[in-house]
Amino acid sequence: MTNMRAAFYDSYGDIDDVLRVGELPDPRVGPGEALIEVRAAAINPVDWKVIAGGLDALMEVRFPVVPGWDVAGVVRAVGPDTPEVAVGDHVLAYARKDWVQAGTFAEFVSVPVRAIARKPAEMSWEEAAALPLAGQTAARTLRERLAVADGDIVLVHNAAGGVGRMGVQLARILGARTVIGTASQRHHDRLREFGVTPVVYGDGLADRVREIAPEGVDVVADFVGGVYDASQAVLAEEGRYASIAEHDVPRIEDAIVWVRPDGAQLQWLADLAGEGRLQIDIVRVFDGLEEAGAALRANQEGHGGGKVVLRVSED
Repeated sequence: MTNMRAAFYDSYGDIDDVLRVGELPDPRVGPGEALIEVRAAAINPVDWKVIAGGLDALMEVRFPVVPGWDVAGVVRAVGPDTPEVAVGDHVLAYARKDWVQAGTFAEFVSVPVRAIARKPAEMSWEEAAALPLAGQTAARTLRERLAVADGDIVLVHNAAGGVGRMGVQLARILGARTVIGTASQRHHDRLREFGVTPVVYGDGLADRVREIAPEGVDVVADFVGGVYDASQAVLAEEGRYASIAEHDVPRIEDAIVWVRPDGAQLQWLADLAGEGRLQIDIVRVFDGLEEAGAALRANQEGHGGGKVVLRVSED
């Protein structure tokens, strides 16, 4: 077995203290899996939260850990019984497995084919890497759990965040009549370009939403947390609510969303992006595995404006 270069850590801690770049064994490629040569990997808040031990109570962790769950790249090998993909295919995936270990901040990653979609030629590697987790979280919330349909009035919290930007666009694609998005003032112009009515968050939010939707909203998608009371105050009778972040409110367990790897769903999103119907905003691209720590810190600082992407290799 040969070795690949990867960013990895051997224990929980601060990014600067524990993350390093070195050699690890190439991933094994089991039945129903493909080996992807990584072109780009996107950064998500869960990546630096995992490094700090934030998922230790929820998922098994096997050190050393390579961070990253988003990937775009080229198939270099396939395992047994893998007719869905072939060597040379350009693909993207939400590469989370059932335990935390072999992530995407590496030269290679093995991914179950059930998580893989084909990259449209119109998408850059960086755009493709930025889509999986954020896009699938938005799709699972709005398309599957909330079943947004023609004529709905939809409120999206944290509409300028990575998931929120996808969510407001998907709400329009799914037929929403009105999409209201909470965001700081500096993001309002971009949200208007998506066909969103932006509102600032904070005190008085419910009143501001009611000015736009006096009868209340049909759907609330919470992508930030801490807005449960405001959401209930504007939700119409028989309205639908879901959250990816609200874990401290009683009796809403059925409303919590945790995204799953789903290649068919990801293909739907990728095709929308390839057609130009779904825009992927990228705020910054870092070059090379040595910049993995800097990329994680940039996401952690949360300046907004789009996704942070790590470019791992070139064509």
